[in-house]
Amino acid sequence: MKRIVCLALALMMVMSMTACGGLGGGDKVNADDYLKDVPAVQDLKSTDTTKIIGLEDGVLTVGMECAYAPYNWTQTDDSYDAVPISNVEGAYANGYDVMIAKRICDTYGWKLEIVSSAWDSLTPAVQAKTMDANIAGQSMTAERMAEVNMAGPYYYATIVCLTTKDSKYAGAKSIADLAGGKCTAQSGTIWYDSCLPQIHGAQLIAPAETAPAMLMQLETKTVDFICTDMPTAMGAVAKNPNFMILNFAGTEGDFQFASEQERAENVNIGISVLKGNGELTAAINKALSNLTEKDFNALMDYAIAIQPEI
Repeated sequence: MKRIVCLALALMMVMSMTACGGLGGGDKVNADDYLKDVPAVQDLKSTDTTKIIGLEDGVLTVGMECAYAPYNWTQTDDSYDAVPISNVEGAYANGYDVMIAKRICDTYGWKLEIVSSAWDSLTPAVQAKTMDANIAGQSMTAERMAEVNMAGPYYYATIVCLTTKDSKYAGAKSIADLAGGKCTAQSGTIWYDSCLPQIHGAQLIAPAETAPAMLMQLETKTVDFICTDMPTAMGAVAKNPNFMILNFAGTEGDFQFASEQERAENVNIGISVLKGNGELTAAINKALSNLTEKDFNALMDYAIAIQPEI
């Protein structure tokens, strides 16, 4: 019940922000400025997918928070090709994850159904076959891949910290410079469980249930900094001029992992499907096979440009 309430509050907050501020850039954002070099969707509609688990009806049911911009968010209309959220009346989902979901469905001629779900409920929903897939900014960790199949990566992220320009940590050059700071991240993420504990003397407060809640804690100075991935940080900075990114990637002062393989597992973003459903995993990978890292970045840049104002 707590998760349902938190999700409802997050959705109300996102919808309120969208209604008040509108989408980033309004109608001035031109998709061609960002996506003109992104390959067209492949046409694989002649492929028989009726025997794939979950696709017997030709509908791909996708779970996401709808409150995790720029990966996904809730808005009050269908502008920028937003998709209705099936379990939230009058609400629409948009963002990078929605764009990826639409490309996959357009490839095979599937109908797309988006369901809003709390972060901690995403994997159980796929396991219970309530969702066919989660396209929700999930890292391809070994722990997660033991529970579900994962297609992708469909994005290559970087772990960063986000602080404010007037913070005493604004000049940090490594995680060592963040020592003793009050911090948080979203619950159930590598950022909270493995990254922030590496900071000496870090004062970890309880994890945030949602990305908007995490950003609100930074905005209200409840914390000195947060840990997240680059797209989330870029989206936040684009809408709040007092936010700034601390990126230690490629330096000795970065967050550490046991191996480069472990690092990749924690920064590569994948799509969850039912464990053992190799057919759907392969179909999704095929649909995305003509996209490069550059194309993923272009789609993400477009998502950031049109995300709701905050």
